[in-house]
Amino acid sequence: MNCSIFTVLFAHFCCLTLLTFHFGISTSSSAIACIPSERDALLRFKAHLIDPSNRLSSWNASNTNCCHWAGVVCSKVTSHILQLNLNTSPHDDDYYSYLESREAYKAYLRSMFGGEINHSLVDLKHLSYLDLGGNDFGAIQIPSFLGAITTLTYLNLSDAGFYGNIPHEIGNLSNLLYLDLSYAASGEIPYQIGNLTNLLRLDLPSEYGEPLFVENLHWLSGLSYLQYLDLSYLRLFGCTLHHYNQPSTVNFSSLITLDLSDTNSFVPKWIFGLRKLVSLQLRENNIQGPIPDGIQNLTLLQNLDLSINSFSSSIPDWLYGLHHLKFLNLGSNDFCGSISVALGNLTSLVVLDLSGNQLEGKIPTSLGNLCNLREIDLSHNSIHGALPMSFGKLSSLRFLDLSKNQLDGNPFGILRSFSELFQLLIDGNLFQGVVKEDDFANLTSLEQVDASGNNFTLKVGPNWHPIFQVSELGMNSWQLGPSFPSWIHSQKYLNYLDLSNAGISDSIPSWFWETISFVSDLNLSHNHIHGELPNILKNPISIESVDLSSNHLHGKLPRLFVDVSWLDLSSNSFSGSMNDFLCKSQDKPMPLRFLNLAANNLSGEIPDCWIMWPDLVDVNLQSNHFVGNLPPSMGSLALLQSLGIRNNSLSGMFPATLKNTSKLISLDLGENRLTGIIPAWVGERLLNLKILRLRSNRFLGHIPNQICDMNFLRDLDLALNSLSGNIPKCFNHLNAMLLKNKTMNSFIYTNASDWGIEFSSISTLIWVKGRGIEYRNLLGLLTNIDISNNNLSGGIPREITNLDGLIYLNLSKNQFTGQIPSSIGNMRSLESIDFSRNRLSEEIPPSLSNLSFLSKLDLSYNLLKGKIPTGTQLQSFEASNFIGNDLCGPPLPVNCSSNVQIPNDNHNGKKSDDHEMNWFFVSMALGFIVGFWVVVAPLFIYRSWRYAYFNFLDDMWYKMQSFFRL
Repeated sequence: MNCSIFTVLFAHFCCLTLLTFHFGISTSSSAIACIPSERDALLRFKAHLIDPSNRLSSWNASNTNCCHWAGVVCSKVTSHILQLNLNTSPHDDDYYSYLESREAYKAYLRSMFGGEINHSLVDLKHLSYLDLGGNDFGAIQIPSFLGAITTLTYLNLSDAGFYGNIPHEIGNLSNLLYLDLSYAASGEIPYQIGNLTNLLRLDLPSEYGEPLFVENLHWLSGLSYLQYLDLSYLRLFGCTLHHYNQPSTVNFSSLITLDLSDTNSFVPKWIFGLRKLVSLQLRENNIQGPIPDGIQNLTLLQNLDLSINSFSSSIPDWLYGLHHLKFLNLGSNDFCGSISVALGNLTSLVVLDLSGNQLEGKIPTSLGNLCNLREIDLSHNSIHGALPMSFGKLSSLRFLDLSKNQLDGNPFGILRSFSELFQLLIDGNLFQGVVKEDDFANLTSLEQVDASGNNFTLKVGPNWHPIFQVSELGMNSWQLGPSFPSWIHSQKYLNYLDLSNAGISDSIPSWFWETISFVSDLNLSHNHIHGELPNILKNPISIESVDLSSNHLHGKLPRLFVDVSWLDLSSNSFSGSMNDFLCKSQDKPMPLRFLNLAANNLSGEIPDCWIMWPDLVDVNLQSNHFVGNLPPSMGSLALLQSLGIRNNSLSGMFPATLKNTSKLISLDLGENRLTGIIPAWVGERLLNLKILRLRSNRFLGHIPNQICDMNFLRDLDLALNSLSGNIPKCFNHLNAMLLKNKTMNSFIYTNASDWGIEFSSISTLIWVKGRGIEYRNLLGLLTNIDISNNNLSGGIPREITNLDGLIYLNLSKNQFTGQIPSSIGNMRSLESIDFSRNRLSEEIPPSLSNLSFLSKLDLSYNLLKGKIPTGTQLQSFEASNFIGNDLCGPPLPVNCSSNVQIPNDNHNGKKSDDHEMNWFFVSMALGFIVGFWVVVAPLFIYRSWRYAYFNFLDDMWYKMQSFFRL
């Protein structure tokens, strides 16, 4: 956004630099022939380079005039080589195109030079300009011999793969006017840089992970001619920029551009005296409070970047008096209040970024005064209301981001005249209304559109062909159906397409797969699309990310091509075996990262050819009809982080093949027919698990103590098995369930660090209050232990009450005895407790009433006695949560003083009959005796009846055994 001003400044500087060469530069004069010794020096230099794309093909002995070689500039007077430009850095426009295309990005990487920088450059005795920026020299140190090329006035080694310390010999280049070492070094900046007293421009930004640092900045005092200074990401050890408050210490009066981003610095007061300053960047410094008033003294400012800090309060009114501002970035702070009407005074603004704050209110009508605006970003605020009509005056806009606000109305009537608009992002608002062909008639420049998450209805004719050609199109939650939108056929350059939840009730037309041949991200989920994919596709799917989930697709699974990294076909009706999909025609490893086939009708055994899918990170096969056990080759998935196979018919022992999947974060084998013990190695080998769900299987034996070593475990669900023994006392070692280790990350992610989509949020089913709830958005904040419906016995260990970060605890339907631990009140995060249907005895601990977040409590059907502790929480629960004990006091209708049930109101004015219940039991007993002998007596009398009856029982027993073996 704010690069243009630097481009202008740099252009002026280059003009000044070129003037120093007078008229002695030539790039094409046929009368100029290079000097042989300098040609030989270049050939030696080339011999040590790696040139994958053969950019230096003109550098060869047969082409003797090196002045005509690529990147070489000679003097037309002396024929000496003056300039060597081998920069590979992309221009801004190229850079974004590289990001949008994997092939373009690969071609860009191939164009980079590598290898070594040969000493022969020193033989170019008249070289004044050397640019090696944007290459990949393989993490080598900047060659110290460059300090011997003392004729240099321009040196650019930025972002070229250099690594390590800056050689102090650079300080010998006393003629340098321009020095750019951006992202080219780490370690301490040598003080000899201060010898370069003629410098006009100094760039020293460094990598975030390996920053440059200094212990003092005294060497800056000699650089009094500096006009451009970039020290972003610099680490200041033992000093701060506040040490340089006095002009006698350092004279920066010539500075035009200053970048101190991410230097962990406050705003030094001497900045306020830089009256020539045109550009000031202080982003990402964690600066708090209001914007310093001293900035209003910098009346020539054209570029002000204060983004990614912690500025709070409202935006000060004096800011709107900086009338020269062209670029204003206050994004990602904590500014609050409304956007002032005075914003309309900044009529020179070209770029405005107020995103990621807490701004509210409406967009002021005065924004329409800023007719020079090219880019507006107001996203991620709480701005509401409709766009003002004056917004339509901003017809020169190229970039507009209003996403993630509360704006309403229909903006397309205002935006329809924006013929230069390149990027339109209005997703995640409350916009609504009908959008017609005319609304797009003038939007000829559109290339990126995301209007998802609103309530638009598109009404266009069947032959509509949009005038624009977009590369990214997001129309999630629009009403586009019921027919598949045929106008998509006209879009030839789509790279991203989201038509999810768009009311489409049609099959996918055959032309669609040819139209989206360049698409890398496709989302057609949550529609009513039907049909069989293999009957539609002429070729295997080659899109990087495909989401066709929650539709009505059926038949066999489609074949994949090698480019697919994300595939979600869940919640459809695909059927049959996975064998063809997983194993057929796979002659080399596939790069798939994420595979979701949940909630289909797939059946048979899970195929044993996972070795061909080594990059899988997330596999979800739940809610199908798979049988057997996990195949051995699943153990080859060394990168696997999430495996969900719940709600199938798997059988056999706990899958030993998972021993090698040590990166697992989530393992869900619930609702199957697995048997045997839970092996100890689960707690020894799967130490990264956050979710372990083995619910509703047939596991036996004890809960292994090794589970206590799983420091990241947040969800432990072993319910509905046949486990026995005691609760391990070491449960208090489950560190993720301690309040001190509480995380603020609401999601649990799987991560794949590669091109494109890098993560996926995990979901899991947690049973609370008798209901299974699928958690995803809040899963990272939840903690759960559910070991209900087993044969566990013994007491509830006191140690478990140390888990003060545990939210859900279910121990119901076991055989626990003894008292509820008196320290249960320490579990202050508990929202749900279920101890019902055990054999717990004695009184309810008074500390239970201290659990202020408790919303569910069930202590029914135990051997508890005494008074229910008094507290706001406990008396608010239903009496049914305490029945089946010998308890008294509210909410039970039993008075503790007499231990007699309090009678219910009798609206008929009659007393209850104390003997009525006794007669009921007498009648029931007589009925049982008579019924028993009516059935049994004939069996004693008639032998044939006895044989027929017992043959019937044998047959039923055999059928039941056969059923349970399945």
